[in-house]
Amino acid sequence: MLDAIAFAFMIVFPNLALMGLGFFMQRKSLINKNFIDVASKVVFNFCLPCLLFFSVIKSQVDMAAQAWLIGAGFITTFVLFFGAEIYAKFFVPAVRDKGVFVQGVFRSNMAIISLAVASNAYGEAGTSVAAVYMGVITILYNVLAVITLSRTTQAQNFTAQARGMLGKIISNPLIIALVAAFVYQALALPFPPKPIARTGELLAGVALPLALICTGATLNVKSMLALSGVSMQASIGRVVVAPLVAVVTGVAMGLPPVHFGVLFVMVASPAAAASYVMAKSMGGNDVLAANILAFTTVVSMIGMAIGMAWLRMLGWV
Repeated sequence: MLDAIAFAFMIVFPNLALMGLGFFMQRKSLINKNFIDVASKVVFNFCLPCLLFFSVIKSQVDMAAQAWLIGAGFITTFVLFFGAEIYAKFFVPAVRDKGVFVQGVFRSNMAIISLAVASNAYGEAGTSVAAVYMGVITILYNVLAVITLSRTTQAQNFTAQARGMLGKIISNPLIIALVAAFVYQALALPFPPKPIARTGELLAGVALPLALICTGATLNVKSMLALSGVSMQASIGRVVVAPLVAVVTGVAMGLPPVHFGVLFVMVASPAAAASYVMAKSMGGNDVLAANILAFTTVVSMIGMAIGMAWLRMLGWV
């Protein structure tokens, strides 16, 4: 029992502490919106790609076992997506709210929160497994997001929206880094020269701490507490229902401990930051999306700690 609690505390506390530091720095005007925007771009375009690339090429990922994990990710995502669509059809009356609700339920913050928790829990092995999972499921997330948010987009604009999203997927630095790493491994190329590797590792080391500080700095307590009925329902779907679906899927597919743990943290993390951007660009209720994002960013961390402690006690992770 104490071991499970200590394990959960170890993997979640560093993330909460860094987010708290970011929130404190923003409140004290030590950092401003411009810093957050620039730092977030640096993380997304340079630091995270380096982290993913070097994590994969340094690892010995069992692709056969990984296929089962990715399959579990597809099953979990589709269950959440179609379940949320059915729920929205009957219980979310406003058209602008439906797609935002669905996206809030099925789409998690894998690139920052999940990856950080997986890294804290399992070290480089967890980071590598999580990176491969994230690369594949990110594409699925974007496709499903376009589908569910298209109900608020003019019919003649849907093709343009879909084409634009395809372009973003192809040019996504994280996807490019993962594909490059897979090709690098497939060709059995030697590890990069030490100066290059060290530079990449230094950039990779900056990625998660800086990303978490920026996440904390963007928290808006007022928005987080201003929960409408739909916002709370979507948040419950993200914080409670999504982790439970992941657990059931992991048990049903008999995933080994590390893969089970990665599946859980990938699914149980807060709503994705990109969900707000997509909702706004496609005519969805962006205020609702912001409320879901803010509330789940804090509450999901607690839920992940409780869930990982419980799964640890059962010996599943």
